Amino acid sequence: MVAILRRRVIPLAVLMGLSSSAAAHDVVIRSGLIYDGSGSKPYAGEVAIDGDRITYVGPARKGTSGSRDKTVIDAHGQAIAPGFINMLSHPEDSLFVDGRALSDLTQGVTLEVMGEMSMGPLNPAMQHLMAERQIDIKYPVTWTTLGEYLSLLEHKGISPNIASFVGEGTVRTNVLGERNVVPDATQLAAMRALVRQSMEEGALGVTTALIYSPETYAKTPELIAMAQESARCGGIYSAHMRSEGDRIEGAIDEMIAIAKASEAPVEIYHLKLAGKDNWNKIDKVIGTIEQQRAQGVCITADMYTYTAGATGLDAAMPSWVQEGGLEAWIARLRDPAVRKRVLAAMRNPHPADWENLLAAAGAENTVLLQFKNPALKNLTGKSLAQVARERGVSPEDAAIDLVIEDGSRVGIAYTLMSEENVRRMVALSWVSFDSDETGAAPEGVFLKSSPHPRAYGSFARVFAQYVRKDHVLTVEQAVRKLSTLPADVLSLPDRGRLKVGAYADVVVFDPATIQDHATYAKPHQLTTGVQQVLVNGQFAIRDGKATGAPTGRFVRGRAAKSLGGSCKDSASQWTWTWTK
Repeated sequence: MVAILRRRVIPLAVLMGLSSSAAAHDVVIRSGLIYDGSGSKPYAGEVAIDGDRITYVGPARKGTSGSRDKTVIDAHGQAIAPGFINMLSHPEDSLFVDGRALSDLTQGVTLEVMGEMSMGPLNPAMQHLMAERQIDIKYPVTWTTLGEYLSLLEHKGISPNIASFVGEGTVRTNVLGERNVVPDATQLAAMRALVRQSMEEGALGVTTALIYSPETYAKTPELIAMAQESARCGGIYSAHMRSEGDRIEGAIDEMIAIAKASEAPVEIYHLKLAGKDNWNKIDKVIGTIEQQRAQGVCITADMYTYTAGATGLDAAMPSWVQEGGLEAWIARLRDPAVRKRVLAAMRNPHPADWENLLAAAGAENTVLLQFKNPALKNLTGKSLAQVARERGVSPEDAAIDLVIEDGSRVGIAYTLMSEENVRRMVALSWVSFDSDETGAAPEGVFLKSSPHPRAYGSFARVFAQYVRKDHVLTVEQAVRKLSTLPADVLSLPDRGRLKVGAYADVVVFDPATIQDHATYAKPHQLTTGVQQVLVNGQFAIRDGKATGAPTGRFVRGRAAKSLGGSCKDSASQWTWTWTK
């Protein structure tokens, strides 16, 4: 606790408002263009940092030679911006073996927001299964609560800041297991208590992924109850919606209903229109959301900048066969009678009650990314159609066989979206960005699998493709959508902006040259064009190279007890910051 309190001490220069030319600073970044995160036009200026805070932002001060400052960076006309926020990241495992989260850090990401399926709270059975289901990265599961997990990473040493939601699916599994059941009043109260505990440990809100088992079994009243508990604790509700394709209109209606009933702001994870048959729904989807926003419903979204998503073969099979978890799913697939039923369901391109991503993408556009079984890793990078042809079976049979042989859901990339729709959503003022991927590095254990290229390029691609090439955004608009917008959505007023008193999460990059290089065939390629990344005032990247310094911290939400917070009687007792 002492260490945490020491870290939050604001430098005297900040408290006194000192910004005179006589003051010496720990770090000064000069001769750059200031993009403060507000979306305003840039201006020539400098940023000064003392300790972990920004102590000056503005035009270059006259009479300052820099001789008394400890470190002076010449930005030579490059952008000086707030560090970028990854609104949906999955470095939960990767940070155990490489605390740099290099694939994100080299893009200027200074805050990783996790929790789609959170790493706590766990009971003993969940701890056992988490250890048993590990794929390439192995680590002991020694924690039980979400706060313990995040503190463990912080103490281990990480370069980016980390934050997390508490997963509704994690809470559900803790109380109900992985069964398709509706919680009774006692069970629902226990789930609420786990959400409240996680929020008081520092969670930013509650989230869920409603196309996956067991999350898909949760009914709307259950989700409202969890969102209400989050809102009481100053947090939001975010979700991988129940449908991003055939039933997307109903899924958005559910998000709106949860927002209104819980009084919580809601965030749509990785907004998209999946499947060619659904691409023409974009006007209705955007129109519905913007109409609700105009009426005062706090609803925002994030997205990744690619036409393919990445998930598993669980998204190619009906949820009923997955009840009880991975092991029960595989056991059922071995039963010939069940397999026959599953094959029939998989060949229905538009099922009424689940999201068939294999049918939406097609086997040729379904690429194999990750295996647990070493004997199958030679299939990495092949399409499911190619593997099916090599084996002389249908794509659906091949998918079932691979799950059984691998003992996992198998990592998959599905090409589902249109580039035209991606461009339209990139331009929306209320949409921020995510990677929905691990924090990888082009070395070691990471080379055993192929991540989606969004792991290495989602944020750089905003500038390279949508600012420079397509002119969908200006640089200042892109910076806002990567920094201040997500910080406001998450109620983090001291992150995601260049202002005096804010935490010194700063990126220096060249908007004219920042470039993603990762492809589906060769995903392990780092972004170029980012020169400096400071996290809490310390260099995580210096002159284009990662320092490996443990600059990152566990960023806690508003109800965190360690920060003097607590949950309240109702959501209305909190002030919500969001951008219309």
